[in-house]
Amino acid sequence: MSFVRKSADLTPIVDTVFAVIAKAKEDAAVNGDAVVNATIGSLYDEDNHLVAYDTVFNHYDAIDHRIKASYAASFTGNPDYRQQVYNWVTYGQKLNLAHTVIATPGGSGAVSIGFTTFLDEGETVILPEIAWGSYALMAHENNMNYITYKNFDGDRFNLESLKECVNTVKAKQDRVVIVLNDPCQNPTGYCLKEQEWKDFVSYLNEASKGCDIILINDIAYIDYSYRSMEDARHYMSYFNDLSDNVMVEICFSCSKTLTSYGLRCGAAIVLAQKKEDVRDAEIIMEKKARATWSNIPNAAMANFVWTVTENRDAFLKEKQKYIDLMRERSSLFIKEAKEAALDCYPYDEGFFVTLRIDDNKYRDRLHQALMDNHIYTVSVNHGIRIAICSLPLVKVHGLAAKIKEVAEKTK
Repeated sequence: MSFVRKSADLTPIVDTVFAVIAKAKEDAAVNGDAVVNATIGSLYDEDNHLVAYDTVFNHYDAIDHRIKASYAASFTGNPDYRQQVYNWVTYGQKLNLAHTVIATPGGSGAVSIGFTTFLDEGETVILPEIAWGSYALMAHENNMNYITYKNFDGDRFNLESLKECVNTVKAKQDRVVIVLNDPCQNPTGYCLKEQEWKDFVSYLNEASKGCDIILINDIAYIDYSYRSMEDARHYMSYFNDLSDNVMVEICFSCSKTLTSYGLRCGAAIVLAQKKEDVRDAEIIMEKKARATWSNIPNAAMANFVWTVTENRDAFLKEKQKYIDLMRERSSLFIKEAKEAALDCYPYDEGFFVTLRIDDNKYRDRLHQALMDNHIYTVSVNHGIRIAICSLPLVKVHGLAAKIKEVAEKTK
């Protein structure tokens, strides 16, 4: 006898990231500074404190309690929030596309609602082989299948592998959904180059002649690009060339942009050539929002609007300080990794650097060996993730050489 739905998977969820973080904290309580905790996927300062921007939270603290207590204006989000999210996400790009914005609980809410808007149960979504693990969990929990494309061909985006996946999915369903986390990919830090985006969009148009294609573009880390806001978003201008059979859902996260991980505020931005196609997706998302989370925190939306309008310059200045810090951390690690002959996936910008390890069995042995040597990382498919976003420079220095030494002993 069971009270839950018949299709439920009753295997308990084990969040390996939080489990390793807990081990790192236990070790640090005993061994102090000897421990290197490169697990935490949030922004930390050089004193090992979680960063919570003053330019964001001083105003949030001052928001009237009744605004914090109030429902949002709509389950699709407050109108001014929806408008400012669109302005922020597409900054500097003149998009000639129909669009809508739906407020979601973080970027993960936007990705999840995309899966259930565009695919039916039993259908297949296309995911990156090296990616945030929750993509696969979202597919599984919504009774969907997934296949993966290889992220890289050498040090370049592997469009040919993606094409193979699209052909496989096209053979059995009339809609193809592709997930791409770019720029600042989690966990590798790779960003598609201008020509790669041009080729990608051109391919989407060609492939859509036989079916509808939806690109779910997860931009959770876009505001930590080492480029300017406009340059980091320039690839979106190529969306103007998409055919009528291609739709894009951009998934935005206030969690990363505002260092407000716990406020759970984000958005799904849907783009397409035809207004009626966007409206169809919007109707479904409206219903799913109402039936799932009802509405997004009112004060979180109000605070985003204030931060990116009235307090924009001060906010950008404070955020830039930490972008510069991450650039310094990543540059040091990449430099020392090259000196130690430590193989990393191509890194451009973002929260994470990932070691390239093709053999997952060896990866598991190395991951454990690193923990045995007080170095805590996150195991990902075909690699080990280093969270430079939370690792002080003093801990970055010499880390690559230490990892190399452990790796040599683990072979």
